[in-house]
Amino acid sequence: MSVPDYMQCAEDHQTLLVVVQPVGIVSEENFFRIYKRISSVSQVSVRDSQRVLSIRYRHHYPPENNEWGDFQTHRKVVGLVTVTDCFSARDWPQTFEKFHAQKEIYGPTLYDSRLFVFGLQGEVTEQPRPDVAFYPSYEDCEAVEKRTEDFVESLFIVLESKRLDRATDKSGDKIPLLCVPFEKKDFVGLDTDSRHYKKRCQGRMRKHVGDLCLQAGMLQDSLVHYHMSVELLRSVNDFLWLGAALEGLCSASVIYHYPGGTGGQTGARRLPSGSLPAEAANRHRPGAQEVLIDPGALTTNGINPDTSAEIGRAKNCLSPEDIIDKYKEAISYYSKYKSAGVVELEACVKAVRVLAIQKRSMEASEFLQNAVYINLRQLSEEEKIQRYSILSELYELIGFHRKSAFFKRVAAMQCVAPSIPEPGWRACYKLLLETLPGYSLSLDPQDFSKGTHRGWAAVQMRLLHELVYASRRMGNPALSVRHLSFLLQTMLDFLSDQEKKDVTQSLENYTCKCPGTMELLTLPGGPTLPPVPFTKLPIVRRVKLLNLPASLRPQKMKSLLGQNVSTKSPFIYSPIIAHSRGEERNKKIDFQWVQGDVCEVQLMVYNPMPFELRVENMGLLTSGVDFESLPAALSLPAESGLYPVTLVGVPQTTGMITVNGYHTTVFGVFSDCLLDNLPGVKTSGSTVEVIPALPRLQISTSLPRSAHSLQPSSGDEVSMNVSVQLYNGETQQLVIKLENIGMEPLEKLEVTSKLLTTKDGISVSGFPLCSPFRQVVRPRAESKPANAPEGGKPGDPGHGKTLEAILNFKYSGGPGHVEGYYRNLSLGLHVEAEPSVLFTRVTTLPATSTRQCHLLLDVFNSTEHELTVSARGGEELILHTGECQRMAIQVDKFNFESFPESPGEKGQPANPKQLEEERQEARSLEIDSKLDVHWRIISFSWCPPWHWAHPARGLCPLGRTQEGLRHGAVGTRSSHGMCQGDTDQGCPLFFPLPGPYQRGIDSGWGKATSLECLGSRVPCQCGGLLVTFPVPSCHCWAPGASQTARSSQDAVVRETEVGQHG
Repeated sequence: MSVPDYMQCAEDHQTLLVVVQPVGIVSEENFFRIYKRISSVSQVSVRDSQRVLSIRYRHHYPPENNEWGDFQTHRKVVGLVTVTDCFSARDWPQTFEKFHAQKEIYGPTLYDSRLFVFGLQGEVTEQPRPDVAFYPSYEDCEAVEKRTEDFVESLFIVLESKRLDRATDKSGDKIPLLCVPFEKKDFVGLDTDSRHYKKRCQGRMRKHVGDLCLQAGMLQDSLVHYHMSVELLRSVNDFLWLGAALEGLCSASVIYHYPGGTGGQTGARRLPSGSLPAEAANRHRPGAQEVLIDPGALTTNGINPDTSAEIGRAKNCLSPEDIIDKYKEAISYYSKYKSAGVVELEACVKAVRVLAIQKRSMEASEFLQNAVYINLRQLSEEEKIQRYSILSELYELIGFHRKSAFFKRVAAMQCVAPSIPEPGWRACYKLLLETLPGYSLSLDPQDFSKGTHRGWAAVQMRLLHELVYASRRMGNPALSVRHLSFLLQTMLDFLSDQEKKDVTQSLENYTCKCPGTMELLTLPGGPTLPPVPFTKLPIVRRVKLLNLPASLRPQKMKSLLGQNVSTKSPFIYSPIIAHSRGEERNKKIDFQWVQGDVCEVQLMVYNPMPFELRVENMGLLTSGVDFESLPAALSLPAESGLYPVTLVGVPQTTGMITVNGYHTTVFGVFSDCLLDNLPGVKTSGSTVEVIPALPRLQISTSLPRSAHSLQPSSGDEVSMNVSVQLYNGETQQLVIKLENIGMEPLEKLEVTSKLLTTKDGISVSGFPLCSPFRQVVRPRAESKPANAPEGGKPGDPGHGKTLEAILNFKYSGGPGHVEGYYRNLSLGLHVEAEPSVLFTRVTTLPATSTRQCHLLLDVFNSTEHELTVSARGGEELILHTGECQRMAIQVDKFNFESFPESPGEKGQPANPKQLEEERQEARSLEIDSKLDVHWRIISFSWCPPWHWAHPARGLCPLGRTQEGLRHGAVGTRSSHGMCQGDTDQGCPLFFPLPGPYQRGIDSGWGKATSLECLGSRVPCQCGGLLVTFPVPSCHCWAPGASQTARSSQDAVVRETEVGQHG
């Protein structure tokens, strides 16, 4: 016997072996359809008896194994069922001859046989034949099972006759010596009359009768015969048959203790419920002991009407612990014979199945280890594959998963051995897949993102490489890409730098032919492979949804209840609503995105690879609203560390949008990476509200951008900052251009101002502007003039002033305007005011005419350039840097009493302080209009004359000084008809600040500059705003505008003596 049956189990000793084979040409589908129906008749109850026959079917059985039928009767083929196709009566004789030829193969051991003929009709089928059954077709054969049961009953009749014939042998008759095939030559010439020989014959025959009793369903009698056989064979040292007797005793005991079988689902032999004794469920008693043998308990026909006595004798069986000891003893006897290797191997397999039920894994592993080293004849490649596969299944049965995976992998490698002309790569791949659980390896990448790594990484990588190679040899490149991607994703931490380069190079070679996708791949065996997203290429550590830029952030118009109170509820506060909102706050973000605007999400990523990583087609994965993702490509340096990456997209509809993750293409593999599957990722939320579309205004000015960013006290961000540097009294034109670059029309525009505190301590507020849409004027704030610096000298030019202001453009339109949203665009203005011309002393002298007087001005040049000063179009006075000279101006006396009355003087209520400010403002304008003092820097004289926007010219208003007002006013009241003033003392001078500073003559206030819109109105596609503003000592107006606005404002500069320049 050279072919082992690895599916053997202990309960197979009670079965009758029936071979079912086709005769002639029969399709495989039709044959196995009939074979399945025949093999369903596995147990048959014997009529007029409580015994049950068990049948074991095989469609292929080696004839040489049949020669060991006397050694163990369950190895003997006792029945033959053949299936054939015959469609004409002429073919019937030839078919019947083939049937007889098939019987000759197993002829010496056959009890009975049957021939099932399909397709034959006519007179031949009407002739009654006990061993032939005719059926019209494979579909019309309802009586197959009934014919099979009748066939089994015929086998029982022969079996019972043989059992009775062997069991009733008288002791005086000569008992034949049963032999195995390799023993026949060893017993030639032995003394057959010796006592030793007779005991050998009796012991072997007693063992044989025990086998027949077990097959005939007489469990108790078989136990008695096995015990007697063991005693006889042990006395003559017949070790081979002694091992067989011990194995038979173990099999009978296993059948008694485990009526459900030990072969698992496929090998279980479950008896009908009516054929089991009442105590069958309680047979597994570890305390059961062996008792003395009672040979007289045996009956002639094996049927005892007193069933209670039969149950009592069941204690002849072994206990579960003794079963394993007897198996070990039997295997040790088998190991003494080289030709009994197959029997030894099968005994090990049976013992392992019993130990698996008893949950004694360590002892079972010892039996399996012994089975591995049993040396059989030269096995074929197919037999090796079968052997390793069965070993793997048995190790899996006892819980040795890694050992099971090892032998299954050996079987897989055996499928593609070099000696095989046509390697079975599909079988190899299938077996390799079955080894994955044993090595704690799963093809689902989600299993590797939780907790620590399980299993041996080196072995797992080796197995994955083998899967890649096997799938490539199968001609399935998609599988190769999927397995290689899985290797790179899950084993990245265990790969060396060189291995990372090799794996990525191989992956790029595969993806050139078959790009990696996120689709499920169906394996040949039926299961599917999940997609493998590259969440580690690159690794993402933080995901943050970014707010829109300050100029594009939507703001909600405040309702009467406030922004934070929901108008959907009639209650101002509800703890239920607050609780539900608290649950959403974990993921929802408190700012909004706008439909149609580009939105940004920032990812902090780093490259773990030792080389540059190129990421292509990187974009966002969202849900909730229609979202157009704008893919990006990036290149990360080797081991870059945290690197910020901004992904952008445009929401197309409104609602709540959730950022679920991102998608990438790396090494030709497309990946969808979900945030929920990214371990260790920090995120402040992933859900944001998308509001309806709004217009988008873009601002540009005629001034250059400023590196200095204004920081309002409210914390608001300034959209754009511009700066300019001017001399006191210089005029500069500022053109503001607003362009609607959005898709929605501009329906509403409000322009307001916010003035900041200057760095030298002067604070101002209010910047009323004229707008074609809407004008918002804030009330003027009170402010005190700054103190003049002390300790100054006439040659000290003084220090410049920094002036800052913010223009706010509040606008809305489109669907967002309907929902109550607007945007705010701000422009920061930074002005550096440098000192130009200073009046150090002002005195008056009488003129020849009583209506006029001479005004003496000490003018000081505080610039670094040579300049000229002129008044009322007169001659120019040249002043060098740091030079102070006196200039005389003959002017008419000022009559302030002729000014019109203010509203308060007409009986209307008014603020007295405001009235006084208005009077002083009118007086200052009167003085400046009559004096008209200008300065001009000579080095910039190439410019067109009187170009007020040029930084080299300016106006010096004397009327804004306190002394000038005092001299003018007193002059009108002098009884001598001339101006009076102290010519020996210097006078403090107040120079005007830029337009945003609303300061008066004494209280520091004045008119604001005007603003005109030069562009189109609604919808505002491109509009312009022209702003002119003054700095200290300047007149400001916009050339070509419909209105001309002048402003002049005062600030204390210094109070000095004329000194040597007087």
